[in-house]
Amino acid sequence: MKYSYKEMPEQMKGTFGDFSRNFGFSWKEFVVTVPSPLFLVTTYKANGQPNACMQSWATFTSADHGNGFYAILASVNKNGHLYASISETKEAVINFMSAEYHAACMSTIKNNQYEEDEITASGLTVEKASWVNAPMVQECFMNLECKLKWEKEIVPGDDHAMLCLEVIGLHIDENHLPDRTGESGILYNIHYQVNPENVGKTAHDYAGVLQKKIDVMEY
Repeated sequence: MKYSYKEMPEQMKGTFGDFSRNFGFSWKEFVVTVPSPLFLVTTYKANGQPNACMQSWATFTSADHGNGFYAILASVNKNGHLYASISETKEAVINFMSAEYHAACMSTIKNNQYEEDEITASGLTVEKASWVNAPMVQECFMNLECKLKWEKEIVPGDDHAMLCLEVIGLHIDENHLPDRTGESGILYNIHYQVNPENVGKTAHDYAGVLQKKIDVMEY
């Protein structure tokens, strides 16, 4: 049997799935719970200090008949340092961390003062990018150097924007060349899973890795 939901279930009212709207989340996001890749976007602020912002809610795709590879950041806060710096420089680096460095990357959320080097303050190491004017994180096993392609609002007048970044070059740690999706590979943001029929009192988000289940085909 399948349960159907169009409006917020009564059981969710007054819970995290309800008041999370204050942080820009729909209740549906916690019912659907589709994982998305977790990464750190780095830029230079107008004062020259490195900025670091944890991001998810993104997808990666090819376009232009295979001539271009793009990252679509679906929800960037217009009031944050990331949006301001990308709008100014039109460049950024997307850094993928292993579980080992997840805590350090997450600490950039607290070390976000405008005057601060947010990467160094979080115990991470700034590296110079090769092709764009943006810092990279040395400890992250994969770094994608990007240029802003376009910006769009999903809903006109929203306080979050969708950004399309073209990946113009990338760096991969030698230890991850054979596999970037295993236990020490790309992390996925797993939102708190609300059971609308039995809503819990506490919310927990998780970071997880992929498990290969089906060998689809050989090329």
